[in-house]
Amino acid sequence: MYLNSGLGYFAYLLFMLPVFILGIWAQTKVNSAYKKYSKVFNKNGLTGAAAAQAVLRHYGINDVRIEHVSGNLTDYYSPNEKVIRLSDGVYSNSSVAAVGVACHEAGHAAQHAENYLPNKIRTALVPACNFGSKFGIIIAVAGMFLAAFAILSFLGRMMIYVGLALYGLVAVFQLVTLPVEFNASRRALKVIDSEGLLSRDDEEHAGAKKVLTAAAMTYVAALATSVSNLLYYVIRFTGSTSRRR
Repeated sequence: MYLNSGLGYFAYLLFMLPVFILGIWAQTKVNSAYKKYSKVFNKNGLTGAAAAQAVLRHYGINDVRIEHVSGNLTDYYSPNEKVIRLSDGVYSNSSVAAVGVACHEAGHAAQHAENYLPNKIRTALVPACNFGSKFGIIIAVAGMFLAAFAILSFLGRMMIYVGLALYGLVAVFQLVTLPVEFNASRRALKVIDSEGLLSRDDEEHAGAKKVLTAAAMTYVAALATSVSNLLYYVIRFTGSTSRRR
């Protein structure tokens, strides 16, 4: 098989090592920040659910529900259902971390309400991205086998390029995700400031910012991983076809 020749699995691991380390570092940062500021409670006694409601009220949104969902850091906004689901440690918790996470998810609801362009692009990419992540490499592998036959070499090369392009949509999706996530955090911090949800006199506001910044780095790591994967497959496939000519 093609991965067992040339660079092989070992080379793939070496190629991905830097982004693997980045991913571990980013996840460690977010877990550390969340754990630390989950133990720091805001003076206003504001729960995550109440904080999310404050963000919705700030943006004049009255058709989005806030619900509890089990789990740890399983918080998300569902645009189709128009519901913000907050996890065990966020929904009824009055910690600084809970307020930051809840306001971030409410920021996504604000994006949806205002038709924020990067958010619309990301949503539109989901079907093609899902297809590309599942079948892109399969199509490229099939093209590589066809390229081995002279009469089918052109068709094989085209299939390789199409497969790689489809797989590359994963990286495009991660790239578009960055402004969406950073914008949701900016919206969260803006409302936290303007509505006085957290105190700026101690570590409350700074703590929420640290939690959101650490969380954003996980998306940077995801983008780096997707780009590295794509580059590796481009080198493997295009290198193999060029040697066959």
